[in-house]
Amino acid sequence: MMGEKSTPVVPPPPPLVKIPLLRRFGGVPPRELKIGRGYSIGEIKKANLSIQEARRLGIYVDQRRKTVYEDNVKRLMEWLERVRNGEIKPPEPTLPKIIKVKRKKGRAFRGLTSAGRRSRGLLRVGLRETHKYKWKRKHRERMLKKRHEARRAKGGH
Repeated sequence: MMGEKSTPVVPPPPPLVKIPLLRRFGGVPPRELKIGRGYSIGEIKKANLSIQEARRLGIYVDQRRKTVYEDNVKRLMEWLERVRNGEIKPPEPTLPKIIKVKRKKGRAFRGLTSAGRRSRGLLRVGLRETHKYKWKRKHRERMLKKRHEARRAKGGH
């Protein structure tokens, strides 16, 4: 037990990406490269991995980035070779980042105020929350050819 040597857990090298040229830099970026969000799909494919395999090995994947940098592929291949030889252990699997769901917008933005319901034709006492009334009324007016669609035009048409 004392003589056993455990292999260290080493994360993959961070991917390097070019810095976008911003107007405030005056055409000269402050540095050439920065650490990116993750490896692009092209870089992972060049390293002979699938996206699922890469995530299982603890490699972050940036699905939005399209560029393939040879330096990133070379660094990733060297790290993979060390993992395959057993010199180091990969970290825990990485999952895609969780995106927060935005909370519900206010009543006015969903057309739930009295003015909004009136403009949608829903402001009768018994029909406050139903759309079926509106659809039935529109169908009846179409059958009678009442030009109901042209009655309440917004935007100056």
